[in-house]
Amino acid sequence: MRKSVLDYILRIYLPVTLLVVVATYTVTYFASRNERYHVGYAPEQPINYSHELHAGKMGIDCQYCHTAVSKGRHANVPAASTCMNCHSVARTDRPEIIKLTEYYKNDQPIPWKRVHKLPEHVYFNHSVHVNKGLDCTECHGKIQEMPVVAQVKPFMMSNCLDCHRNAPERYPHLVNLTGLKKGPENCSACHR
Repeated sequence: MRKSVLDYILRIYLPVTLLVVVATYTVTYFASRNERYHVGYAPEQPINYSHELHAGKMGIDCQYCHTAVSKGRHANVPAASTCMNCHSVARTDRPEIIKLTEYYKNDQPIPWKRVHKLPEHVYFNHSVHVNKGLDCTECHGKIQEMPVVAQVKPFMMSNCLDCHRNAPERYPHLVNLTGLKKGPENCSACHR
């Protein structure tokens, strides 16, 4: 009797259990590989906005539009009113500016699609990094050369730790200027 029960468990329950474990792992693995967390992610935006033109050719500083980047955790996406500071008079007849003007006149936020995103369990504070003198291009790439914004660098824990461990060597010009030191490496600094 015992042998038949054990034989039944080995023939039925063990393969089913292994199948469930493998299937769960596979689904979890592929579900976590969401494209919006990876290099090359460049969603189509509601307005064809060129950082190459504005930040590159025109030399507009990132913080003109992303006003909260030096004050808080998030860089913020600019409101239509920020764009209208210039576009209430500049290039008003262009199709993309006409779309922008409609959002502004209707007091609607522009439904921009977020390009750079960290997993929900990761805490990152833009102001700490910006106020230490790190340039936006360190994480976001040469945004001033992008007609369409795309994620060009991976936002993986290993990339953050590499920078935190090697900051003084990587940015020697900032050590004397802002007192840049190695960043924290303890888990709770970023995982909250």
